[in-house]
Amino acid sequence: MTLSALLFDVDGTLADTEETHRQAFNAAFLEFRLPYDWSPDQYEVLLRISGGKERLAHFFESLQAPREERDRLLANVAGLHRVKTERYAELVASGGSPLRPGIARLLREATEAGIRVGIASTTTSANVAALLDAELGSNAHRRFAVIACGDVVPAKKPAPDIYRLALSTLGLGPAQAVAFEDSANGLAAARAAGLFTVVTPTRWTASQDFGEAQLTLPHLGDPGSPLDPVFAKPLGGPYLTLEMLAALHERAGATAG
Repeated sequence: MTLSALLFDVDGTLADTEETHRQAFNAAFLEFRLPYDWSPDQYEVLLRISGGKERLAHFFESLQAPREERDRLLANVAGLHRVKTERYAELVASGGSPLRPGIARLLREATEAGIRVGIASTTTSANVAALLDAELGSNAHRRFAVIACGDVVPAKKPAPDIYRLALSTLGLGPAQAVAFEDSANGLAAARAAGLFTVVTPTRWTASQDFGEAQLTLPHLGDPGSPLDPVFAKPLGGPYLTLEMLAALHERAGATAG
């Protein structure tokens, strides 16, 4: 079936934002005078939990502390996450999370070809807007046919809800779109929704299992940031173009049929 849309996860996929998120969480802890400072290794493990508020709740619930103290911390999750989101936006606005190689190029290629692009993410709409405005210019959200994010679905990734919502909004079936992800939870969500999925792991997710992905690359590649030959040779070029992607998508559909 003809490729009609590209659906992108945000954190880790459009940009390697996780270090920025980690710094923002730690800044919020400091403002709330909480004695926590998530290290990179600790945050890598916490990233297995989708959603910032869910991540905080999981962390507080797992503390070796009296039930009363854990309940107090859990009651502050919403306020803590609100401050964290504000600090994240400030860091992103300062240029702390540039787009990954190939993202801007592929978005441009899709737009020029009349293929719609969309967002399917568990992060908040505020986080999405902050990144898009910082890296693609003001009103960048208008380039996207759908922005599905945050708490608008009953269950977050690895549940397929957010992808099903994005597809429904676009009026498309799963065979008409490609998903881009960076994590095992995201891959599981996209595949459960029936989508052809391209995974580009980051240092935060590189150890996860991506065996169900149709294509796994270190990044999408650009003329100035070409893929290593071990990835470029099977593709037929030093970076993933829309033409290559459409051919892979069509081939996968023919095989499935």
